[in-house]
Amino acid sequence: MAKLVSDPDPAIKVFSTSPQSTAVEPDRYVQNIIDVARWSEGAGCEGVLVYTDNSLVDPWLVGQIIIQNTTRVCPLLAVQPAYMHPYTVAKMVSSLGHLYRRRVYLNMVAGGFKNDLAALNDLTPHDKRYARLVEYTTIIQQLLKGTSPVSYQGEFYVVDKLRMIPPLSADLIPGILVSGSSPAGLMAAAALGATAVKYPQPAECEPDCQSDANESGIRIGIIARENEDDAWRIADLRFPEDRKGQLTHQLAMKTSDSAWHKQLSRMASESEGTRGTYWLWPFENYKTFCPYLVGSYQRVASEVAKYIECGHRTFILDIPPAKEELEHINLVFSCARQMLTK
Repeated sequence: MAKLVSDPDPAIKVFSTSPQSTAVEPDRYVQNIIDVARWSEGAGCEGVLVYTDNSLVDPWLVGQIIIQNTTRVCPLLAVQPAYMHPYTVAKMVSSLGHLYRRRVYLNMVAGGFKNDLAALNDLTPHDKRYARLVEYTTIIQQLLKGTSPVSYQGEFYVVDKLRMIPPLSADLIPGILVSGSSPAGLMAAAALGATAVKYPQPAECEPDCQSDANESGIRIGIIARENEDDAWRIADLRFPEDRKGQLTHQLAMKTSDSAWHKQLSRMASESEGTRGTYWLWPFENYKTFCPYLVGSYQRVASEVAKYIECGHRTFILDIPPAKEELEHINLVFSCARQMLTK
């Protein structure tokens, strides 16, 4: 299998996504995690995103399964401050490094489903959650550097002479990503020196971020084939109309304070009845939370190349339904690299 990330541009990082426990029968779920992790490693992915919310199994346990059944690929673990103290996050990272000599990435999440947060009595306003996330992540980063005890006094967290044992090797320090398209989310990523991850607009509408001091990335799904019609036939089969899903989506939009949710919903409403390479139908039917790129290898690669030209260097893919799907995506990235070198 050709690699998603290769020597022509090693700065581009591609992550796949692990299946959700709510979508797989319990007796098949562990094997599904292992399969996706091994497919992703074989395809040359940097890592595998693992979601977190109140309805899903613990992401750290999923990450451990990924580490135990692969040799290189890194779990990209979603971290929500409402679930654990920053010391616990740092302890988990250092423990995984100590036990397996493996690196992880952390996907720092300020929000989530509003009802999930309310059930935990977390009523913190949207922008304040990102201010909290900066404090939270700063403590994690300082603990994992391990050079001296950490004392920190902020609005949300206070620690005093806290030390991380076992210490984490410098080569295993986790990469930090921050999810969020709002100004508060982008400011948090900048404050932390993290990669800012967003759900993109169509490539021709995407703002140029190459002048930004920090790295940026996007979440997308890709369905591509040699023939345009074949790609759309597969897309329609994978994501048929689901009236129940549409109603769930509409309800989620009403209760969400997420900037990206509202942005994508607005674009979906404005593009209703039209079909281009940029496709929001799976999002509208509550089947996934990212836009899809659908079409021929060349057409989709052209969109990916434009995103790279805008300055995005990190790509997080949707959950792959089969090993072969990553092979088709490899061809897209290969075509995109060729376009950029011409």
